[in-house]
Amino acid sequence: MITKRERAQISKDAALGAGNVIHRLKAYGRPLDEQVLWTDATWRAPDGSHPEMLTLGELHETVETYASWYHARGVRPRDPVAIQTYSSTEFAINYLALTSLGAIPSFVNGNLRPETARAYVRRQGAVGALTDQAHHSVLAPDRAELDLGFCATAADITAASRGPLPAGYPYAHHATDPVIISHSSGTTGMPKAVPHTHETLLYAQLHRLKLSVGSAMGRLLVALPGSHNAAVSVMIFGFLLRSPVLMLSSQRGDDVLDAMESFRPTTVFAFAGTYGEMAAQDLAARDLSSVEAWYNTGDAAHESHIRALIALGSHETVGRDLKRCRVPGSVFTDGLGSSETGYSLFHNGHRPGRSSFSRCVGKPMSFAEAAVLSEDGTPLPPGEVGRLGVRSPTLTPGYWNDSLTFHRLRLGGYWLTGDLSYRDEEGNFYHLDRAPDAIRTREGIVFSTRTEEVLLRELPELEDCTVVAVAPEGVRADWDGDGTADAYVLLQVRAGAAAADDAHWSARVGQVLSAAGFPPLTGALRMDAGDVVKGATGKVLKREMRERFRARVADGELTGKAR
Repeated sequence: MITKRERAQISKDAALGAGNVIHRLKAYGRPLDEQVLWTDATWRAPDGSHPEMLTLGELHETVETYASWYHARGVRPRDPVAIQTYSSTEFAINYLALTSLGAIPSFVNGNLRPETARAYVRRQGAVGALTDQAHHSVLAPDRAELDLGFCATAADITAASRGPLPAGYPYAHHATDPVIISHSSGTTGMPKAVPHTHETLLYAQLHRLKLSVGSAMGRLLVALPGSHNAAVSVMIFGFLLRSPVLMLSSQRGDDVLDAMESFRPTTVFAFAGTYGEMAAQDLAARDLSSVEAWYNTGDAAHESHIRALIALGSHETVGRDLKRCRVPGSVFTDGLGSSETGYSLFHNGHRPGRSSFSRCVGKPMSFAEAAVLSEDGTPLPPGEVGRLGVRSPTLTPGYWNDSLTFHRLRLGGYWLTGDLSYRDEEGNFYHLDRAPDAIRTREGIVFSTRTEEVLLRELPELEDCTVVAVAPEGVRADWDGDGTADAYVLLQVRAGAAAADDAHWSARVGQVLSAAGFPPLTGALRMDAGDVVKGATGKVLKREMRERFRARVADGELTGKAR
């Protein structure tokens, strides 16, 4: 990891930003034979190989080869270029190459439905596209309709095709220059295109760098979707720290565990859904002793999943004798953020024996502000539920080609995250639910995420669960609606749990919720993990789950009641 002198050098570099990290490292005199980026063999290099690792020098060579290829096809500063692939390394290489030209990589998650991907790219105004083989047929046939000047794959970029680079390479970014367009999870429909700038994407990481960065950041496994701006942010932060980085293309829990055993990371970065899948595995059968820390961003994680993970590994702390020592168990930093915020604006740390749960996400970062807002934008006092609003220098400057949607999400000078929250007297914030997922029932408002949290905590037989609404056709019963619905919970029961029917589980659920003082649910139904509908970034699509479950209720599948 970097020395204090190197940290000071970075902190004083006014030109440094998200668009030029590897070029600034070269200017600092970093050794070109330093190993920096590990791959998962999903990326084809220009020489036709699938390297396991790239040194800083090899990364520069590859980036220049890609950049010269793009330059030869007329890509210029501020031109968006669509990238769609399953490979996180492919996203990373294209990000570095296009930003070195001043162009803007527009990332398209490989899990998007083809029709959604085409509609999304059409709105970006992309001048061209690069895909893997699996997605070439998604964009190439409609190249003319999408107004793409080219649609190629990595196989088209070879060492022999390397040509001249533009004068003034690498591009000199201004702080406000856009360097990436990634998209939201699309849980409410068409994904929103979220740009970030040379300044916003790296602001929080540079802020952290000015503080102490411990040994836990020594070796980083990035299990975030490669198309997400958070994955890029962590990667370039790792480069600055001189920490080896593995970009993992899969977010499946068992794949991440496999990668941990082989790569031996000290810190893992992932979304809550991945951590939930990991916690459901037999962790005792795995060698995860290298882990010191876990970082979660996006939606807050569930307590039961966090507790399973912090029991693993070890971490450094300061003992009673004021000396640093290593103790059993790891640290889980639970964050709440989004594509738009560019970074998790809340951090709440959990470690064995010292944890604060109950959906607490902590206080906002020192550079950010947050408030719980009423419908007219007035900040609410402690204990009252409202919309979560944030202000931060990491916030996106607006949705790409869609300023109307962005400004509709502003209220009282804050940007609305879409979450429902409250804060306590000490200034800690608590996450209750997404506004579209809250359910108005005859017995009161059911906050689906908070309800899932208490059920997972109190019912150890569950691997996971999902609370959904079933409303009459045409009735809206979420936070913004004025109707009511029935609320059901779909349960994933662990293998080996005692056999029980839906009536049994409905009764158990009712007992737990009654003891917690939560509104009751209408019923419970067991389901398989494969029945859970997830979006491109791995989040559960509750709007689709609602529609599927409505049909199952209509067919009379649910017999038990949770009241």
